[in-house]
Amino acid sequence: MRALVLFFVAIMAAAPFGAAAETGEDQMRISSPAFENGGKIPAKYSCDGQDASPEIAIEGVPPGAQSLVLIVDDPDAPGGTFVHWVMYNIPPSTTVIPENGSAGTQGVNSGGEQGWNSVCPPSGSHRYFFKVYALDAVLSLYPQAADKRAVEAAMRGHVLATAEIMATYSRP
Repeated sequence: MRALVLFFVAIMAAAPFGAAAETGEDQMRISSPAFENGGKIPAKYSCDGQDASPEIAIEGVPPGAQSLVLIVDDPDAPGGTFVHWVMYNIPPSTTVIPENGSAGTQGVNSGGEQGWNSVCPPSGSHRYFFKVYALDAVLSLYPQAADKRAVEAAMRGHVLATAEIMATYSRP
């Protein structure tokens, strides 16, 4: 019995927010025309450039999705993971979040502000993860208090699919 419980705990830990693994052609995808997965983020989207948010493309949103969530974070920040962007209640029909634009409700980034906080590593090269979640619900949150932790707590048990890309940036 103990082995069964440990197996169940391991399975739940491997599937964040209860998300099922997606396979095949219906898999949700996220991309950006500004950079390739594993590539470099152009300076335009940094504190060294125009501080603009990059265009984000979303494909393969599963049927039954009621909203999307976008979270961008940097796990290489010296003080722990720095959250650059939180956006939730994005309509599931959204295929493009325009450059320097929005498609949903802006949450609070680690800088304490709503919207995009451009990439700006203090030293070295940092990785930036762009994650999109398809939910079977619309989230009821107060935007000025909707940071990553609050959004993740609200979406727990509602994730239908996830997709992620990563890009790097180092200052000139």
